[in-house]
Order: sequence, then C-alpha cells, then structure tokens
Amino acid sequence: MLSTLNASALIGIDAIRVTVETNVSGGIPSFTVVGLPDNAIRESRERILTAIRNSGFTIPPKKITVNLAPADIKKEGTAFDLPIAIGLLGSLQLITVQFEDLLIMGELALDGSVRRINGALPVAIMAGKEHIKRLIVPLSNAAEAAVAVSASHSGIEVFGVETLNETIALLTGQTERPPVTVNITELFNTEEEYQVDFSDIKGQGAAKKALEIAAAGGHNVIMIGPPGSGKTMLAKGLPGILPPLSFEESLETTKIYSVANLLEKGRPLMVTRPFRNPHHTTSNVALIGGGTTAKPGEVSLAHNGILFLDELPEFTRNALEVLRQPLEDREVTVSRISVTARYPAGFMLIAAMNPSPAGALKDPDGNLTAPPQQIQRYLAKISGPMLDRIDIHIDVPKVENIDLFSAITSESSSTIRKRVITARKIQQERFAELASPKIYTNAQMNTKLIKIFCKLDKESSQKLMDAMNHMNLSARAHDRILKVSRTIADLDSSEDIAMKHLIQAIQYRNLDRDFWSF
Repeated sequence: MLSTLNASALIGIDAIRVTVETNVSGGIPSFTVVGLPDNAIRESRERILTAIRNSGFTIPPKKITVNLAPADIKKEGTAFDLPIAIGLLGSLQLITVQFEDLLIMGELALDGSVRRINGALPVAIMAGKEHIKRLIVPLSNAAEAAVAVSASHSGIEVFGVETLNETIALLTGQTERPPVTVNITELFNTEEEYQVDFSDIKGQGAAKKALEIAAAGGHNVIMIGPPGSGKTMLAKGLPGILPPLSFEESLETTKIYSVANLLEKGRPLMVTRPFRNPHHTTSNVALIGGGTTAKPGEVSLAHNGILFLDELPEFTRNALEVLRQPLEDREVTVSRISVTARYPAGFMLIAAMNPSPAGALKDPDGNLTAPPQQIQRYLAKISGPMLDRIDIHIDVPKVENIDLFSAITSESSSTIRKRVITARKIQQERFAELASPKIYTNAQMNTKLIKIFCKLDKESSQKLMDAMNHMNLSARAHDRILKVSRTIADLDSSEDIAMKHLIQAIQYRNLDRDFWSF
C-alpha cells in the first residue's frame, strides 16, 4: 500500500516542499530510500525500525520503498525520520490517518522519542506559502515554528511532539491539544544586555564619534592602534548603540540561526543584533560558509549585526580576500554539484589591528619597534581592494593617563543610541518608497542611489576631487566617502551634505593617505 505525506528540505536558508512516498509490497524484505538522500537519511533505516518496535508496533517482513520527491534535489539531515516512520505505519495499515494538508518533520531516537531538527523556522514559512494546515515538529522546535505562523498570519496549526506514540495519538485523534502560539511583542520586550557601555571606556572621544557614525549608517570600520588602547572594548561596546532589530530583520537573522542550529534554548526569535568574533585561525570555509554540506559561515551568522575581526593581519590572506565579495554584494553564494545555496551576509565589518607586528609603532623613545620593511610586510597582508571596502579608518592612540584617572563620565551607550536611532529613521523614510532594492541604511546604497541622495554643491565637489587627486583614491573610495558624508549629515539633521560633513568623511580615509610614513 502507498502512503503520501509532506516533509521539507533546506536549500540555503530556505525550505522546499518534499513529498514522502512510502510503499509496502510483497517480496524479499528490504528497506530502500531513494530520491538523492544523504548518508544520514540512508542510515535512518535502523533508527526508524527500532523506534517503531520500541513504540509497541510489530513490523512484518515486507519490501519497503521510500521515495523523496522531487528526486533531483539532494536531501540532507535526520529530519525525515518521523515522516518516513508515520508514512510506513500508514502503508502497513497500523494507523489510519489523513495526510492531506499536513507536514511532519523530526528526528527519531531508538526509544521512539523525537529530537530537535535544524531549520524549523524556514520550514514553517514555506508551509504557510504552500497552504499547509497542520505542522508537526519536535516540541523543542514548536515555538520557533510558531513564530513564522504569527508573522505570516497563515493560520497554520503548529504542534510539538516528544515521542512517536504522541505523534500517532495526535494524528489519529486519540488526544487533543491547542496549537502552540508565541507572543511576538513579549519576545521583543526582552531586556537587552551588552558587554560594554561606552561610558566605561576612558578617553577615545574621536573613536567613539566615528563608531557612532558607523552605527548610524551601517558602515564598515577599521581601527588602528597600539595594544591596550581600547580597540576591543570599543568594538564590544558598538552593539549597545545600534538600533534594535526590526521584526523583518529579526526574522531574516533567525532563519540563519535556525538552519545552523544555533538558536538559544527558550529564545525562538533573535531579538538582538548578532556579534560574531571569530579567532584569526578560522578557516576560509568557517568564515564564508560552505563545506561538504553547505552551511552558513561567520559572515552570514553576523547578518544584520557585527562581524568583529580582531588582529586583522593575523588572519590568512586568503581568508581576508574571500570577504571581498560578501562585503560588496551582502550575500554569499555557495555552489555544489547538486545545489547552489545563497546565504545573506549583510553585516557591519569592524576590524582592529596594531600598526606594527611588535604592537606599538614606536617605543617610548620614539624609535620604531620593528624595521620598516617588516612593518610594511605586516601591513601588506591587508590588500588595497580590501581596504577600499572599509568606509571608516580610525586611529586609536594610546589612552593618556589623565583620561584613565579622570572622574568625568563620558556619554552612555543609551544616549548615543538615541541619536543613532533618529538618524536611522531619516534613512528609512528616505528609502521607504524604493521598490527594489530593499535597503535600510546609507551603506547599502548603490551607485544610482548615491547620485540621487548624495549630491554636492560645486565647492564641495571640487574639494572631493582635490582629495581624490592628492590621496590617489579609487572610484569605490569616492562612493564610500559620499555615503559616510550622507550619514554625518543625517546625524546633523541636515537635508544637504555640507562642506564640513564631506571634510569629516574624507578624514576617515587614513589608510588611503601616506599614513605609514616612518
């Protein structure tokens, strides 16, 4: 007898509908799964049969064939265990269930319990688009799936189950329960906690102002300074001045963490901006994503948040070069033989580095801490095209003792955040009427939008031209100066970009000048 029910497969951070066809017939006893399954699915035979037996059912010796359609798309993971088991019980007529408008996902343990799966949120989003009426997932994924239902108002009923027998009882009507629901407003009302407040950082007023501009416009930043000058503290304080995630941004970010199985227990929705801080030994694949089974990397896990690369020159040259494409396109494309996956990568890059491999550029006597050639080799690890994609270059000098012992408290993160939120609202209103592309910040503007929203008067245009000639700037650096100028003007509540806004933006191109003259 043939049974047919719905399941789902993941491609990138999106889910597609998969039909699980289970057929039982006479012949030599066997259990075959077809439809481009991976090893985890092929090995599901023993898990499924043992779980069914331990749940109190007897499986007669039959020829069992399972097809996962469409058969030309590779299926990965263990989430097909539960739908295959339910389909098999239906084919054996051990249970009587109507599978129409039903989607089931879950991994089975040998005792029949149902374990957590990856990607419940994109699965629920897909189910809503496919007009599925009921969605059954592991209990630990139920709230996550219910978030998508609340967001789309699709009317899907989400049920969480802990065992195979519980799933059967729910499907056959032996037990009744209300569907799982989630209060989105309550999730967003969660109090946010940050590691560092800007008021805790002594001195560095210029660096704080530059980071405020970066936060307001979503710009990439590189900080150059000796050890102990506060670069890491500044980076860790940056999340506290960023505006809160919108629901749309939160959903995008949660999809990535759902697929990567990185959602915290009890938090079905990402309500704070991610802060990723990979070590400099991180591999290219871990940084950019991919692997044998394509997975999102650090650049995607930092989507709508911050990717902090401390000790930037210590990263391998290849690792830094692979960042160039996501910095420009705000997405990563991972191609494999059977599938091409796209992962969002709209992050703010915050990088920190020392001016010399010895740490400080000069010792207390004013002498270079390393030979000029060694310093140049150290700095050359960061290519010109990579620096071109970083909007703001900040010099972070050693903190003076008078600042360290000063009792004066600087502005708190909450105060700075209010100005950042005001500037972001100006940008949202500016870009609200754009049908495509959908952008949130000045940093995301393309060349066409720069021409519309970053117009300069004649005097300012001449100033920018002089700066480009003097500093030998590229066309990309020209565009980034205009974007930063637009953000500075927004913080100043100015409709036009004034000369002072432009000059300040030009000053943030330290590494384009003869900065390393010894």
